[in-house]
Parts: sequence; C-alpha cells; structure tokens
Amino acid sequence: MEDHGKARETPWKSEAASEKNGTSYFHQLLNRRIVMSAREDVKCLLHRLIFVSKLSADLADKRGLGDYWEGQFQRYSQGEAVTGLLLLYPSYTIHVLESSSEVLYCVLHELARMKKQGGRALVLDPKILVMSHNIPNRLFNQWCYKVLNVPGQHLADKYNESSTDGIVTECLTKLLQIGKHLTKYPKGSKNIPDSVFEKVPELIIPQGSIHHLLNCKELPTPDQFLQSYDSPLNVLLDSGHVFGSINQSRV
Repeated sequence: MEDHGKARETPWKSEAASEKNGTSYFHQLLNRRIVMSAREDVKCLLHRLIFVSKLSADLADKRGLGDYWEGQFQRYSQGEAVTGLLLLYPSYTIHVLESSSEVLYCVLHELARMKKQGGRALVLDPKILVMSHNIPNRLFNQWCYKVLNVPGQHLADKYNESSTDGIVTECLTKLLQIGKHLTKYPKGSKNIPDSVFEKVPELIIPQGSIHHLLNCKELPTPDQFLQSYDSPLNVLLDSGHVFGSINQSRV
C-alpha cells in the first residue's frame, strides 16, 4: 500500500526530534542527575541556626540539657559535623548550631515537638533569632555548652524601651566574639571550663536581652518558621530573613 501526500518518518528523524526536544532517555537521566546533584549540594552546604528559649523549672541539673542535645545530634547528623555553642542561664538558653540544612531542620522539628509536651519539655517557648544559609566558614570548632552562674536581674525594667534590632545586633556581636575567643583553646570537653569566660566576662550576653527576645512578637516560633520555610511564598521579616528564598541574608 502506498502513502499518498504523507512522507514516511524514518527512525533516525524520530530520534533526532527526541534529542532536539530533550525527551530522549539519555536527557531524562541527565536531567534527573542534575536535580539530584543540586539537592545533594544544598544538603552539604553549611548553615547556622540561633535560637533562644526558657529552661524548664524541673531541670535540676542544667548539664542534662547539654547531654540531651548531644544525643540528638548523634541521631541527626549521620557523620555530618555539628558545631556551635549552648549557653545555659538560670532561666534561659541561647543556642548556636552550625551544620547541614537537614540537621538543622531536624532540630526545628524537635523544638516544635517539645511544644506539645507543655511544661514537661526541657526547652520552653523557643524563638528563632536567625537562620543563616550558605555560610563560608564555621564559627566554632566543636559543639560545646556552658552553665553560667550569673546573678538575677530586674528583667522587665531595663529592656522595655530597647529596640529589638539593637538587642539582636548585640547578641550576634557577642556570639561572634565568643566564637573567636574559643578558637584560642584546643578541642576538649563539651563542657567549657569556668576559666574561659572568667577572662572575658564582658562577652556574656545579659539575661535581660534573652528575656526581651523571648517576648518579641517579631521573632518566629519553630512552628511559624517551619510553616514559612515550607511555604512557596517568600515572606520578608523585619530581621531581613527571606523564608523560602535561596538568596537569604547571612549572619
């Protein structure tokens, strides 16, 4: 039977059209590989999370919280290094973590899970101070913690009229200075010796600053952060962090 008015499509023309349109099996494998490689690159990039929280009144030995987080990191990291600093005050904490996005994402989910435990949780009412993406270097050479025996303050009086931006800047500046100071000491115990901070007491972040930040409506809870992070919309907060965007501010 003859074909009238219709040219026969040869196999090589069909393959050429597929190649041109990028629909060949080779192109599909190549595109899939590119996507997987991009995801792996994002996973391996270094990120930094800083959050503040209240301490449970039932926590008799504050070192127990340090041991708890260390155990959690061993579960999350799967060989990925976790560095940072946990400062334990009489009633508050401020925690810096440096690791992959996957590890920090697990930490955020753990903080959100603790909220469901109510007063039984080790960490209460956490607020996210900052999340920095694609940071070039680690600030800390290991993860460690320090129980601070600082005197109590009249927390509500001093910081009522202080700007949140100023307090955030103060906290971040002191954390950067602490990180630089700790590089003078070799890796050792996870519990920082008293002598380290006795030499630089001015670097200790005031409890009043943490108290103020915990009461700031501008700072998101872990639940709010995760909701914004998973949202396709880009939400710009006062801190300058753009949730859901790949071009995020660095701190």
